[in-house]
Amino acid sequence: MMSRPLADLIRPENLDEMVGQSHLLDKGAPLRRLIESSNIPNMIFYGPSGTGKTTLARIIAKMTDKTLYKMNATTASSNDIKDVINKIGTLENQKGILLYLDEIQYFTKKQQQLLLEYIENGDITLIASTTENPYFYVYNALISRSTIFEFKPIRNEEIEKALKRGILLLEKQTNQKIDVEKGVLKYLSTICGGDCRKAINSLEIMMNIVNHYHQTYFFTMNEAKQIGQRSAMRYDKDGDEHYDILSAFQKSIRGSDPDAGVFYLAKLIEAGDIISPCRRLLVIASEDIGLSYPQASIIVKSLVDSALQLGLPEARIPLAEAVIFLATCPKSNSAINAIDKALDVVKQGKGAKIPNNLLDTHYNGSQNLGHGEGYLYSHNYPHHYVKQQFLPDDLVNETFYEYQDNKIEQNAKKYWDEIKK
Repeated sequence: MMSRPLADLIRPENLDEMVGQSHLLDKGAPLRRLIESSNIPNMIFYGPSGTGKTTLARIIAKMTDKTLYKMNATTASSNDIKDVINKIGTLENQKGILLYLDEIQYFTKKQQQLLLEYIENGDITLIASTTENPYFYVYNALISRSTIFEFKPIRNEEIEKALKRGILLLEKQTNQKIDVEKGVLKYLSTICGGDCRKAINSLEIMMNIVNHYHQTYFFTMNEAKQIGQRSAMRYDKDGDEHYDILSAFQKSIRGSDPDAGVFYLAKLIEAGDIISPCRRLLVIASEDIGLSYPQASIIVKSLVDSALQLGLPEARIPLAEAVIFLATCPKSNSAINAIDKALDVVKQGKGAKIPNNLLDTHYNGSQNLGHGEGYLYSHNYPHHYVKQQFLPDDLVNETFYEYQDNKIEQNAKKYWDEIKK
């Protein structure tokens, strides 16, 4: 069989052969126009694995006739950077150096700083790639000298095109026709999670299986499913994808869409993560449902406890119940608005002096200090209410809690409007 991986053998050689990233590489798109102008700035390619970042860097080096030096930040050292710097202006690099630095987030600040002088004066054109948000992981001075382009997961139909190219190459190498059961390519392109390389690797594994066990080349759906038993959904509990899914999860429930809420819950469950949705559901009950249905917190706490006690796979049932319940509840964010506004006031140093009538009187001598003077015990008055000052003097006209338009809060407002008249 092949000595080089299939993914490497069918790697695109020009922009027109690239799959995906149409927002960057279609004719007239910004990145394509930059590349075709040959005026290549320092760039950071940000996006998931298998979306063409390395391939595009190779194509750019070829189109601009620059010498490509490829480095991976997980293994490269400061000396490796200095070796590239020392090659500036040499005979082999007359057209310039293009340094492709993969996984730049693993470089220390000091290592990133080594490059600054040389990318700023144009001696080195840097293309860095990262699977993490560069604004969190890349040195600010490097970001300010670079243009960031976001790579997106490749669409299924684009991955299917790459798989067909792979089959044509396999047929050429084996000099035999390869038959593929209907639906196999679509299945492989679906389960790879937008990672073209992963899909092509799965195709290569199928070829090895078929070559070993059969005399004819026929790729079946059964073999495809054995290879891709678990979805290749992108998920990293410490990375952007984790927080993106959780963000979509909460926003879908807040937006009263139970279908989307259940979908994002399924992505979390498929990744084996139930702690994150449990915690987020408890937050949603107070942040987004809040006083419109105060019992929501109690109900969700019970469902979350059930899920944690049951564990997967049964935990999916109470968690789905919690998602649907919260998504279909009335919504109110009056509680979070009130506490955040109050916290902001506290951070500004306002309200430092508590009114005397509210000060503690449970010790000898407190009355000599005037503590508690003028305090009125609310329960001694009709409806357990009497008007008096509770906020500090500099905040007497401040409003933190505002009733919202749900039934429960409006009923409470009606009651207190009547009492406080």
